[in-house]
Amino acid sequence: RSWSLTLVLFTLLPIIFMILIAFTNFDADHQPPGNLFTWVGMTNVTDIFLGNEIKTNTFFGLLGWTIVWAILATFTNYILGMLLAVAINSKLVKLRQVWRTCFVIAIAIPQFVSLLLISRALEPAGAVNVLLQKLGLISAPLPFLLDPTLARIVVVVVNMWIGIPYTMMTFSGVLMNIPAELYESAEMDGAGPVRRFVSITLPYMLFVTAPATITTFVTNFNNFNVIYLLTAGGPFSLDYYQAGKTDLLVTWLYKLTVNRNDYSLASTIGIFIFMLVGSCSLLVYNRTGAVKKEDQFQ
Repeated sequence: RSWSLTLVLFTLLPIIFMILIAFTNFDADHQPPGNLFTWVGMTNVTDIFLGNEIKTNTFFGLLGWTIVWAILATFTNYILGMLLAVAINSKLVKLRQVWRTCFVIAIAIPQFVSLLLISRALEPAGAVNVLLQKLGLISAPLPFLLDPTLARIVVVVVNMWIGIPYTMMTFSGVLMNIPAELYESAEMDGAGPVRRFVSITLPYMLFVTAPATITTFVTNFNNFNVIYLLTAGGPFSLDYYQAGKTDLLVTWLYKLTVNRNDYSLASTIGIFIFMLVGSCSLLVYNRTGAVKKEDQFQ
């Protein structure tokens, strides 16, 4: 009974409240008690998809970047973390415990501290530009966070630096649970390292980590910390409505509520994120091998 009450209070009621707000004009110009908001039907939806040019441009621009970001952030960490785990756990590598410890230390540093330090270091007068100029590699500061394309590349690379250690540790645990007999049998049959990786290691890791990868994709789709702490969504653009070129839909939603008090538009965006991420996650999750063959592990 307590679990049901908690579910209603902290999950169902916020969703219902968000849906209701999306059909009102609850914004900075309609704040109770002075000026009550009213029902406006589908106005917010039509503003995003058809009615308001700048809001439509912002929504679809940020949606495209959010999808690209989620794919890059998920699979760069996944692939590189997998390869790094395989390399560190190889019998040919010495001091494996030392390498694992180095990555654990990187994880131990609070993420927001790392992101804020990197953000300051990449400023025009930051440590990176100063060092590059001192070395004579550049004559003027590079706009790491001021150029739209460069800023997007920076957030992807920094996310790799932060996320790969987590992925590497996850894959290290998976590798330790692969039966050694499989490798011994494959080696006796004449399979080389590449063949053993493709036929044994890769399928096993894909099978085990598929559900977690879907969760990681959803997390990256709504990855507020990396974007907001590193670039604050910038560089800002006049083509967008209260957003910048590295903003995700979730950071745009945050700015609309905190900076503009535009709760109705933010709620509409929140509903779309919930529908898109929820439906895609369930569809992909139910098609993974881990779910289709779950009866084999019971």
